[in-house]
Amino acid sequence: MQLMIIGLFVFLGVHVLPLVFPRWRQRQIDRFGERTWKGLFALVALAGLVLICWGFGRARDLPLVLYAPPPSMDHLNALFTLVAFVLVAAAYVPRNHIKAALGQPMLLGVLVWASGHLLATGMLYDVVLFGAFLSWSLPMAVWLRQRDRLTGVRYAAGTLRGDLLAVVIGVVAWAIFAFWLHRWLIGVDPMAGMH
Repeated sequence: MQLMIIGLFVFLGVHVLPLVFPRWRQRQIDRFGERTWKGLFALVALAGLVLICWGFGRARDLPLVLYAPPPSMDHLNALFTLVAFVLVAAAYVPRNHIKAALGQPMLLGVLVWASGHLLATGMLYDVVLFGAFLSWSLPMAVWLRQRDRLTGVRYAAGTLRGDLLAVVIGVVAWAIFAFWLHRWLIGVDPMAGMH
């Protein structure tokens, strides 16, 4: 569990630090150059993610049940995760109504993903992992949206093409992850309880 917690501090911290201290971030970009800064940022984030995954795998060896959700929550979690994948896709697909309306669909996707998993799982390591992501994504989404409003940020107007692309990419990515990658990467088949 300790490895996972360290990984969460590293991964989430590296995403919070530049937003909370934008002048510090700019000084690092000026010092190292933008490409080097982005490379270092990505390496630190990746190290945190590896620690989270490794620590999560090890934490599952010591199961501690905090609550036992009904099996129907697996279906709800699958729906939440599908919505989360569409939201994350909308963060990157240009000119879609989702991003135009929400502003921070990536963080909202993380929030929906974490919420669904908290509803469907009840082990201590699940609550620590998904609770940390939920506790990080909600205030960050609110804070960044407020910052955008105060600074007059305008998102590109959405188009039907952008909406369709965001939905199709999100659904396809969700299907690939749910039916194949989740079991391979996480060691859990999320569709096992759905039959």
